[in-house]
Amino acid sequence: MSTVIHGCQSALNPAFVEERMAEFYDTHAHLDFPEFSEDLPGIIERATAAGITRIISIGTDLESSARALAIAERYPGVFASVGVHPCHVDEAPDDVRPRLRELARHPRAVAIGETGLDFHHLPSKQPGKTLDDDTKHLARQRRLFEQQLEVASEVGLNCVIHTRESMISVLPLLREYSARVQSVLHCFSGSPAEVVAVAEMGGYISFTGILTFKNGQNIRDALAAAPSGRFMLETDCPFLAPVPHRGKRCEPSFVADTARVAASVRKCSIEELSRETCAAAQSFFPKMNH
Repeated sequence: MSTVIHGCQSALNPAFVEERMAEFYDTHAHLDFPEFSEDLPGIIERATAAGITRIISIGTDLESSARALAIAERYPGVFASVGVHPCHVDEAPDDVRPRLRELARHPRAVAIGETGLDFHHLPSKQPGKTLDDDTKHLARQRRLFEQQLEVASEVGLNCVIHTRESMISVLPLLREYSARVQSVLHCFSGSPAEVVAVAEMGGYISFTGILTFKNGQNIRDALAAAPSGRFMLETDCPFLAPVPHRGKRCEPSFVADTARVAASVRKCSIEELSRETCAAAQSFFPKMNH
């Protein structure tokens, strides 16, 4: 399909051999996951060596959020987002707001989430579960999602959003809160039209290593359609390692590999992409700049 490229318009070096260090951020990592428990200092060192100067470690439940904050306290370039992932709502309290408010007021907490809706991982896919279980689970997802949007509005933080197979239900909720809370749709896999819809409500989108996959042309089309200043880069590590690391544990240093493909898609230099994506992250996570 033909796409219109917004921003970042300088001619790309065809050989793309420029090796000067460019700064990037990993705006979505899960550093508290057990995959990183044995070598976190080395992971941070490799990220720094690759030019990744800021990492947002994302909470997936209240305990995970507290761990993300503890990691952020240890490493100057690491910050945390606190929230309850839609796949973890069944283990969460009925009202996550009191504890979430406490976590969100930590000086290293820069966003709420990840939160959102997930229509892929449903109870009925498990033995003994029914469609009634799906209905209850999805209702709980929505309740806790709205609670987190409320807290974000109260404490003045933006939201990191999970949208697996749920864009049609997520966008109206984000639109309802858009005057009070900005959102970033992480690991974006939607269409160019959805990119425009998100940007029109003041939202952002974020791209993972899927951008580099052979079968990721739809993701590259979405990036090409993204308005300037409305997109970021992430790893979602330990998942979704980009080419040439497919099949390996992903880590923040791999943002540099995704960035090379992103610059090609945007038809710009690595330096221009660095400025654009870092500025977007600084705008979305203003507490990170303090």
